[in-house]
Amino acid sequence: MKRRKPLKRLKYATLYIFVKILIFWSTVLPRTWVQYFYGSLGRLAYFLVKKEREKTLRHLHVAYGEEKGETELKRLSQRVFVMIGRNFTDILRCAKVSTLEEYNSRVTVEGQHHLDKAYDAGKGVICLTCHMGAFELLAGYFGMNGYAPLLIGTALKDKKLNDLLVGNRSRWGAEAIERGTGTVRIVRKLKKGGMMCLLIDQDTKVKSRFVDFFGKPAATPIGATVLALKTGAKVVPVHTMLDDRNRQVIHIGEEVELSRTGDEQRDLIENTQRFSTVLESFIRKDPSQWLWMHERWKTKPGDEIR
Repeated sequence: MKRRKPLKRLKYATLYIFVKILIFWSTVLPRTWVQYFYGSLGRLAYFLVKKEREKTLRHLHVAYGEEKGETELKRLSQRVFVMIGRNFTDILRCAKVSTLEEYNSRVTVEGQHHLDKAYDAGKGVICLTCHMGAFELLAGYFGMNGYAPLLIGTALKDKKLNDLLVGNRSRWGAEAIERGTGTVRIVRKLKKGGMMCLLIDQDTKVKSRFVDFFGKPAATPIGATVLALKTGAKVVPVHTMLDDRNRQVIHIGEEVELSRTGDEQRDLIENTQRFSTVLESFIRKDPSQWLWMHERWKTKPGDEIR
């Protein structure tokens, strides 16, 4: 195993300390102050980080090039950076929250009855979500409400930062599982009527199929589809978003009905498309709150992992 280079170790150590400082100040200062500060940092980053700015604008062109003009797309790309800062505020501010009462004073939930209906069926629930808004807040909501969810995601490159993230989720009652591991445990959890949360809105090195996303084929993880078909678990779409009153809102949608034709490949593609379409509808509500920096259309047909 290669040892990390000194400069990289210093970089991550500095970043870890910086995050701890941000958490402290975010919890002691008024929310409006912190939100304005981080939003301003996001706007500054837009002008300083050329690579991420260009990727954001390029991806917005892919999705909205036929709907919006160049000036509008540039304004939207700048707002993406601002909204990352504003949503980051509430992620940090909730890092010290330890009670459900305190959590509920900061986050509003809409559509709880959809989750209740799916969970009460006793077949397990797959909460399908995306990198939108302050999506880390979902761990707190599900964990402190007693669902004890499994959160599937990619581990951070730095162990201390990853431990900080995992520890925060675990403190709320959730359990983080690295993508590609723990399949047996996940299946058992669902078959016992438990819950898991999964993001499928990124082009990652996992088994995928090409489905339509903003009018263009995109390699999309099939894990949620495979698990739902195998276990019979209900699939409930969920996302977070800052609304027009500056409230953090968790939106819980209706269960996504599965297609079961008996043709394995057809069902994989059809259901993954249904999931992707729902997530796209979330993003279209306010595209400034999705992470457009990610290379969503990176993989080309024939290069996907099958």
